[in-house]
Amino acid sequence: MIKAQIGQKAPLFSVSDWVQGESTNFDQLTGKVVLVEVFQVNCPGCFLYSLPQALDLHQRYSDKGLTVLGIATAFEDFDKNTLENLLKLVNRHEVIGETLHALNQHGILQADRLPYRIPFPLAMDRLVKRDAEVSQEEIAAFIEEHIPKFDQKAKDYRENVLQQVQGYLQKLEYHAQTFELFNLKGTPSHILVDKNGILSDCSFGSNPELEKQVQELLR
Repeated sequence: MIKAQIGQKAPLFSVSDWVQGESTNFDQLTGKVVLVEVFQVNCPGCFLYSLPQALDLHQRYSDKGLTVLGIATAFEDFDKNTLENLLKLVNRHEVIGETLHALNQHGILQADRLPYRIPFPLAMDRLVKRDAEVSQEEIAAFIEEHIPKFDQKAKDYRENVLQQVQGYLQKLEYHAQTFELFNLKGTPSHILVDKNGILSDCSFGSNPELEKQVQELLR
């Protein structure tokens, strides 16, 4: 798999189901600035910070050339970050797990439900069942992506990391294709593509500069 790179043509994302809105992709959105908000349904930070930010940007800039999409993914808690629970969110505004607990603590929910609907198209990342055995090539690729100059580290450090990475990968039940294609580090994350389909930004966590980036691309 050739990973996405900033400044290059954005590869097409891969989803299994569109649960809200029409099926689309970057090649169908030329001329639009595209913001893809990547979240997990069992991710409190996604619902406290990034999804409200994406909703606000959708409301204020969709008539100025911005298209916002949401992709629910799963790189952990595979029993909770499911298509079934995404459908509950879309159809009944229900949230689950840690998200339910955190949003209740913040007084956001009404009868354990979101008091608003997410207005932009939503899809489920394509999840592919992992093989039972983790290959040495997969371990090496993971380390190369996440630990610069690994070969220059001390022997004890390298051996410890190899064991930890193998254990981590063995626990993962699925490959989340879009999550891995864009080399995301967690959720919330966002993918920002300019009007020509070039990947402008791809980052994890809160981004207070996101609106400014969107404004610059729209100009």
